[in-house]
Amino acid sequence: MPRLTLTRKLFLALATLLLTLLVAFAVSSMLSLRSGLGPYVAEIEIRRLSWLTERLQQHYVATGNWSRLRGNEDAWVRLQRGEVDPASLAPRERERNGFWGGRPRGGWMLPSGDAQEPPSPLEPGGRFAPPWFFPRVGDGGPPDLIFKRLAVVDNNGKLVVGAQVDPATAAHLPIRSGTVIIGQLLLAPMQGLEHEADRAFLARHSGFIALAGAVGLVAALLIAGLVGRRWLAPIDDLTQAARAVARGRLGTRVRVEGQDELALLGRTFNTMADRLDKAESGRRAWLADVAHELRTPLAAMRAEIEAIQDGVRSFDDRTALRLHRQVMRLTQLVDDLRHSMDSHGTTLREHAPTYPLTLLLEALAATRDRFVQADLTVEADGLQRLADERVPRVLGEARKLSQVWINLLENTLAYTDAGGRLVIEARIERQAGNPVLVVQLDDSVPGVAEDELPRLFERLFRAEASRNRALGGSGLGLAICRAIVDAHGGDIDAQASPLGGLRVVITLPLSETETP
Repeated sequence: MPRLTLTRKLFLALATLLLTLLVAFAVSSMLSLRSGLGPYVAEIEIRRLSWLTERLQQHYVATGNWSRLRGNEDAWVRLQRGEVDPASLAPRERERNGFWGGRPRGGWMLPSGDAQEPPSPLEPGGRFAPPWFFPRVGDGGPPDLIFKRLAVVDNNGKLVVGAQVDPATAAHLPIRSGTVIIGQLLLAPMQGLEHEADRAFLARHSGFIALAGAVGLVAALLIAGLVGRRWLAPIDDLTQAARAVARGRLGTRVRVEGQDELALLGRTFNTMADRLDKAESGRRAWLADVAHELRTPLAAMRAEIEAIQDGVRSFDDRTALRLHRQVMRLTQLVDDLRHSMDSHGTTLREHAPTYPLTLLLEALAATRDRFVQADLTVEADGLQRLADERVPRVLGEARKLSQVWINLLENTLAYTDAGGRLVIEARIERQAGNPVLVVQLDDSVPGVAEDELPRLFERLFRAEASRNRALGGSGLGLAICRAIVDAHGGDIDAQASPLGGLRVVITLPLSETETP
């Protein structure tokens, strides 16, 4: 048995729903047609009996009420056949009309005195009255006689004469005297299919409904298939792509079309897979860089130890000092790696008021002699003036902010040519309505290539790959700076400096309202 995928489930659900709706529509249409045919035919029939309402109106005017017709079936039959009931006329009028056997000889006179021709087989208006319509007195007539379904009720709804008819289902035709309704003519619908023509009519329409239902079912199945494929094909592709990513094929992507929610899901998946791919590539590169960085001091230590083992060198104080230096380099590298591991999640042990400008001035004082030895000039007059006028503070950890300034100054000492200079500026600005402290450090040549600037804050990245450990650092100092600044809610950025070297801009949010 084939597995019920989501596409198949949706197809079966839509097909079942549409099939149920089609069957319900066909059944309801058949029942409605079968039950509504009789009332519809009755409405048509009663509209053709306006001549009968005219006779009933004449009878009512002549007698003044329905008393002579109420319950009088003979009078009701004569009225339908166009005969004047002698009982409804005054004696003088009966003599003047010369009734013989219930019929006037040579015509009759209406109560108004007007002459009227004997009834003809034509209905008023010249329409032919079918023979089966007219009942015979004392005879029920054929079973499909319309007379057996006719009734007259007064204006109160009480039966005057005729069959027992349900007013709720019968067709109505009002009987008027001028503008006043004096009664109603009711016609009950036929019960069941009494004629072959009715059955043929229903059969034709049933066939049409069945054909329409079959065509609709085929269309519904096609629509269900297309909708299921269109809606769920991207989900199937996404499932396969997710499985591929789970197996390690991080370069897998899904095809995205449109702007709907499925397209958004596909784009989100592609973004996630792209980030995973980059993270995995970065992880592998980072492991390779770490292995490379660790190999250098380990190789030096191995060479020293093997030389001692081979008797080439003796273990004296100088050899022990060299080994100790290599161990200290390894220790420093491990500490730098540990600090840089939290480049996206460094946490602060405390959130006390900290004064970053004071910490920066202390770091400059501690490294002043080294800048003099490197023949580098430091210009920080603006920094000193701002610190004298106002002491901006941030909530954070003073030790970590001091590490940021030390790392940046060490970076300048390591990568700035002799005779150069370092210019430090500080200012207070507003960003998104909040005060921030902006510290800018510019050094002189050499600079950094434009395409390498975005990578300066990556772990183990050094702009000059030819530099060794003695000339440069481990490539972790700027990564540590970024981790600490991010933990303080700030931002750090590297740009090309107008002095020909590197510009580093640090933004830190202030803990109190400052006016720029």
